Amino acid sequence: MPSLYRFILRAEACLAGLLLMAMVVLIFAGGVARMMHTPINWTIDLATCAFAWASFLCADIAWRRGALMAIDILPEMVPAGVRRALEFVNYGLIAIFLVCGIYAGTLLAWISRARSFQGIPGISYSWVTMSLPVGCLLLLVTTLLKIRDARRAAVRAEGAQPPC
Repeated sequence: MPSLYRFILRAEACLAGLLLMAMVVLIFAGGVARMMHTPINWTIDLATCAFAWASFLCADIAWRRGALMAIDILPEMVPAGVRRALEFVNYGLIAIFLVCGIYAGTLLAWISRARSFQGIPGISYSWVTMSLPVGCLLLLVTTLLKIRDARRAAVRAEGAQPPC
């Protein structure tokens, strides 16, 4: 399982990078084509789809690395036990939100499966909307791993304290 997870992490990072590069190339190509008086309208639409997917993939990468914005003022002012409790409450709220995102995103993708993406025939709008449940699922896995690591750290911290 760990090797499968490592493979998924590498694939996620590569896909996120490719989508970000594709987004830049598509927008640049659309701009150049427009300057040449032959606009390619679908480039912006595909760049939007790439942005939706890249946003969720990059959010998961940042969440896993601890690179998301955080406000540390309150947790730094409370005792370690309260800090750990706040951390678990925060992770719990995040997990609940992500489960709701998975449910709502899956429902939205199912409902929009017959709708064409920006009028492009043969491409379903579900390709864009599936970025929500897939991204939330990846973020949920990362959150659950963070909960596991925080729980292990809390057990180690409690075990290291001298008995009263």
